[in-house]
Amino acid sequence: MKLFLADERATPEGWHRVYWPSEAIRLLDAGGVTELSLDHDLGDDIRGTGYDVIVWIEEAVALRGFVPPVIRIHSANPSAVERMQAGVQAIEKLVRERSLQRDIRS
Repeated sequence: MKLFLADERATPEGWHRVYWPSEAIRLLDAGGVTELSLDHDLGDDIRGTGYDVIVWIEEAVALRGFVPPVIRIHSANPSAVERMQAGVQAIEKLVRERSLQRDIRS
C-alpha cells in the first residue's frame, strides 16, 4: 500500500489517504505499507505532525527491527522538511547498520 499523510493536498492516484499521524502509524504497524509520503503541518499540532510518524518509524526500526517503507516528504514547511529529512537519514543509517550486523553474523 502507498500511504499519503496530508491535510489539504489532493491524494495522488493509487495512494491511500490518512489525515493524522495515529492513522499512519496504525497502518505502518499492521504491515503492508510499501511507500509513505508525509506532510508536516496537518492543521492540529495537538494531534501531531508528519514528524511524529518519522519518530515512530525510527524507534520501531531501532527497537523492533521494523522494516521501513520508502519515505517521501511533501511538506511546504522548509524547516520541517529539513528536520524530517534528517530523520529519514537516521532511519536509513539504522537499516544499513542492522544489515551490516546481519552480514557479520552470517
